[in-house]
Amino acid sequence: MSVELPFAPVDTVIRRNAGTLRVSAEAAEELARRIQERGADLAAEAAEQATADGRKTLMAADFGVEEGLDKDALELPIAPVDRIARLDIDDYRVSMDARIALAHLLESFADDVAAAAADLARHADRRTVKAEDVEAYFELQQYFG
Repeated sequence: MSVELPFAPVDTVIRRNAGTLRVSAEAAEELARRIQERGADLAAEAAEQATADGRKTLMAADFGVEEGLDKDALELPIAPVDRIARLDIDDYRVSMDARIALAHLLESFADDVAAAAADLARHADRRTVKAEDVEAYFELQQYFG
């Protein structure tokens, strides 16, 4: 599966959580891949909700989010998020409010992961957030999630 999300905005999300730490390109790439996986899973769950409601269009409420979120407050771009939403679902439309809702959820997810990865890098007494920090976060989530 190719990664739909550009790495630059993901790098920006990591940097805003990393403080003075540097960020490796591999860390941004790993987080982008994880964001994509999470987005595809959320969209599949939203599609189940839409189907239960007799719709073929995903709405913001299908993601558990109210409409009216500000897309200008996002770092993650909407177009790739739309492509991510469609990775594992066929024959569904994704409303603009649903795209924005998913982008907000994914950015919040990315912030949480980035902050934890930065903490792991600091704990390892490194000055750079690496892909292994992002991977370690998900390994720890299996045990403590």
